[in-house]
Amino acid sequence: MREAVLDIGSNTGHLLVVDAHRGAAPLPAFSKKAPLRLAEHLTPAGALSDTGVSELISFINSALAVAEEQGCETVTAFATSAIREASNTDKVLKTVQQKTGVRLTVLSGEEEARLTFLAVRRWFGWSSGRLAVFDIGGGSLEIAAGTDERPDVAQSLELGAGRLAREWLSDDVASESSYKALRKYIRTEIAREAGSLLRAGVGDHCAATSKTFRSLARVCGAAPSTEGTHVRRMLPRAELKTWLPKIAAMNRSQIAQLPGVSNARAHQVLAGGLVAEAIMDLYDIEALEICPWALREGVILQQLDAL
Repeated sequence: MREAVLDIGSNTGHLLVVDAHRGAAPLPAFSKKAPLRLAEHLTPAGALSDTGVSELISFINSALAVAEEQGCETVTAFATSAIREASNTDKVLKTVQQKTGVRLTVLSGEEEARLTFLAVRRWFGWSSGRLAVFDIGGGSLEIAAGTDERPDVAQSLELGAGRLAREWLSDDVASESSYKALRKYIRTEIAREAGSLLRAGVGDHCAATSKTFRSLARVCGAAPSTEGTHVRRMLPRAELKTWLPKIAAMNRSQIAQLPGVSNARAHQVLAGGLVAEAIMDLYDIEALEICPWALREGVILQQLDAL
């Protein structure tokens, strides 16, 4: 059957159309993205602005038209950090349903971590043993680990690359003081919750997913996306440490010229890199393997399992 998943994230709206059958890997058939940047449309009081709601509704309607053209039987729509944390979440959800007919499900941070873990587990399989998964989104960082398909550790921290860039790195080139302050803040926040993962052991296999990790891996020498999803891609700690001071000295237009970095996300690469570095330092991980599956695939797999 052909299914569509509509992911409303803090940075991007993403419609993924897949051909899915129980017992088989979901096969991507079509993808539509738009840089919504909903987190940047939050008012000082924390509400999603009228402009943000209008752009959200416009994207959803266009995504529904694509899903219909692609012959999708159903469209499963969910939202993450930006809408979850908005002070007017209920009003936004009601307006979206009235204007589009779509009922957005707002995932908790722990649900994000759990579903992402499920996707990564299915991608790497049981031979990976105890699996640790890290996902840097626009608004939050998800951490999950376990030996089964359901993690025994599932955390969500407010350390998304977009959020941190907006709150800490407003200048075109990061100042040394803001760089050091953000680095300290990230490490303090991750260390505060690190014990639950460290007590059970980080993992036999440590993996990362999300556009932020993929971009960092590409900057550090990983294969481009044109080589396909089955090429092994790694983010080495030593290589990242070499690149971070260089990125900190660049302006946004220069960062956007790096391999794997888009103009829309150039402003948050440094913040994401500091989160990735802190993860590998605090959990003593020499390299993270990049997984092409993430939250959207986890949602699809959960639906297939329920059939």
